[in-house]
Amino acid sequence: MTETPNLDAQVNGPQYLGPATFMKVRALTEPEELERAAPDVAIVGAPWDDGTTYRPGARFGPRAVRIANYQPPRWHLDLQVAPFEVLKVVDYGDAVCYPGLTDQAHDAIRTRVSEVASRKIVPFVIGGDHSITYPSATAVADAYGRGKVGLVHFDAHADTGNSSWGNLASHATPMRRLIESGAIPGRNFVQIGLRGYWPELETFEWMRAQGMRWHLMGELLDRGVETVIGQAIQEALDGPEFIYLSVDIDVLDPGFAPGTGTPEPGGMQPADLLRAIRNIGLRTKLVGMDVVEVSPPYDHAEITAQNANRCILEAISALAVKKSRGGTL
Repeated sequence: MTETPNLDAQVNGPQYLGPATFMKVRALTEPEELERAAPDVAIVGAPWDDGTTYRPGARFGPRAVRIANYQPPRWHLDLQVAPFEVLKVVDYGDAVCYPGLTDQAHDAIRTRVSEVASRKIVPFVIGGDHSITYPSATAVADAYGRGKVGLVHFDAHADTGNSSWGNLASHATPMRRLIESGAIPGRNFVQIGLRGYWPELETFEWMRAQGMRWHLMGELLDRGVETVIGQAIQEALDGPEFIYLSVDIDVLDPGFAPGTGTPEPGGMQPADLLRAIRNIGLRTKLVGMDVVEVSPPYDHAEITAQNANRCILEAISALAVKKSRGGTL
């Protein structure tokens, strides 16, 4: 075995040293490496933002979120677990997304996530704009069986539009595409944190016709986050066995997530979102997750990237708790 003292020093040194992988975990690039390493979790970047309708920049999100942590996650204070000692986590790099080539980029994301999910490794996908959820969640649904995966979606926006000025693959349309394709059943598609002035009534009528469920931001305030999350889990698992979790960082109030493409005032606080993600990870069979819409050019002091980083860490830590108790992920 080759000795790498300089690399070891970088990996074990401060967070600003060493390779720019998620939390400095081992980098893999090829499917054969996944076979040999047999990790529990693989980070995948989806650097695509040509589907945005307002502020761009989310193509830079994967890199920013990977390095947005000053402290190695050695010990989760609330969960009392050392997540990266319990779980084997690798960074599987990025899907190759060239600017302007929507179909090719989405195909690359679907293929990259499929290489992970088909091996029953849990993919954690860092976007990119929200259009990447269409190929990512499709890959996970195909790996576990269509109809067997419910989806919990945190967002200020429903993203169920039919098109954006004729674009069927914008970040305003992926949830409709997932349901229309049959990848995710409409009745097991649950949205949390919606607010603002879009979509219009016609789109909500389409959502209702699909059996979708949603919980507006006002409901979180009135009933409490924990109560709503409990109901959302039941709705998403009313039939399916597994959960895919999609987090648009703009579900947070812009004061906590200024670096995003379509900020909407009046959103969640980070503590509530992180706790909700943790509870979903602990209480369901989480088989895939994405965190999207981090746009570093608008991100003061890495606030948004750090919150996105912690969303992933909370879910990983929840999976570690389950494994440490002798159970399956």
